[in-house]
Amino acid sequence: MNEIQAPAADSSPRVPVHQRLERPRSIADLATQIALPLAALALAAFAGWFVWNTRRVEHSPAPPAMPPRSPFAATLACSGIVEAQSENIAVGSATPGVVVEVLVKVGERVEAGTPLFRLDDRDLRGELEVRKAAVSQAKAEVIRLEAEPRQETIPPLVATVNEAKATAIAAADALRRAEDLFAKQVITEQDAIEKREADAFASAALQKAEAELALREAGSWNYDRDVSRAAVLKAEADLAKTEIDIDRLNVRSFVAGEVLQVNVRPGEFVGAPPGQPLIVLGNVDRLHVRVDIDEFEIDRFDPAFAARAVPRGSAGTEYTLTFVRVEPFVVPKKSLTGDNSERVDTRVLQVIYDCSPERDGPSGQGKRLFVGTQVDVFIEADDRAGREGERDEARGQGDEESPTGKNGRH
Repeated sequence: MNEIQAPAADSSPRVPVHQRLERPRSIADLATQIALPLAALALAAFAGWFVWNTRRVEHSPAPPAMPPRSPFAATLACSGIVEAQSENIAVGSATPGVVVEVLVKVGERVEAGTPLFRLDDRDLRGELEVRKAAVSQAKAEVIRLEAEPRQETIPPLVATVNEAKATAIAAADALRRAEDLFAKQVITEQDAIEKREADAFASAALQKAEAELALREAGSWNYDRDVSRAAVLKAEADLAKTEIDIDRLNVRSFVAGEVLQVNVRPGEFVGAPPGQPLIVLGNVDRLHVRVDIDEFEIDRFDPAFAARAVPRGSAGTEYTLTFVRVEPFVVPKKSLTGDNSERVDTRVLQVIYDCSPERDGPSGQGKRLFVGTQVDVFIEADDRAGREGERDEARGQGDEESPTGKNGRH
């Protein structure tokens, strides 16, 4: 049998392990061991810097305008709106039409009866001429009836009467002779009847002519003249109505004041009523402030207490308010402050104050008030009702906690 021989041993010299792993360092080794850690540290530092500089910082900047402060210890804070002393009068047109001329400008003072703007009146001008002709016709008819009888018409009627008389005489004579002949049996009965009919016809014609002559000589009937005069009055009334319609196309001011707003231009069509006020007027010699008092604060209001108004954006300026009247009809709130927590379904009591033109600010200079400006109004409040309500509430809570109270009885 063949013997299996072991492989021959390696005759090369053996190298230690630690000597076989050592090799020269390359650029990749330096980038891995030194550059990458440094880059990581740099990125970490940059991330920390970026986070620190972009963090949200809570600032408390000063408001652009200082909020108003109440001068009273107990205050009823309300919002108000400035209006004219006569209230803001929105002028419209009672008649639809096209505006041909605007006669006033914003800021112009007008007196009562001053024309503001004019509408196209050409169709009514034509109708006016027709009405004038109708009046002339009716008056002429009255004159004609009052001038009756016309003397030139009498002689022809007299001649007609004379002719009828002659005809009647002839017919009567013919009838007399015919009856004599009929009695002598000379003519027939038919001939006699024809003569009687001719005589009757002639007599009737005579009566008719005499009646027409008498009617013409009597002139026009009183009732006919009355009807004609009534027709004149009607024609004159129609003429006056047309003139009024033309005058209404010239829209005028009914009060003295200042033009606050003009919302109409020549060429525009205005309806009746318009969608917006065409011209706004008001007496701004004295200004009023319409204050809205929340329905929950009405009990704290007293007209005898002092009130101040501060215009928006001018906290250093105060206006002294003088009580004028209370409008006792509580209405939905319309003048909104814009606060996010404001309730828009609140009903308010409107109080009118007169706004003194003197400014009570420390420098005597402040924001000029314009109609429509919103103001913050502070009214000295009556806290007696509030304190009584708090005492009643505290008393009720005490009764509930007490074992002998109303709710603690066994």
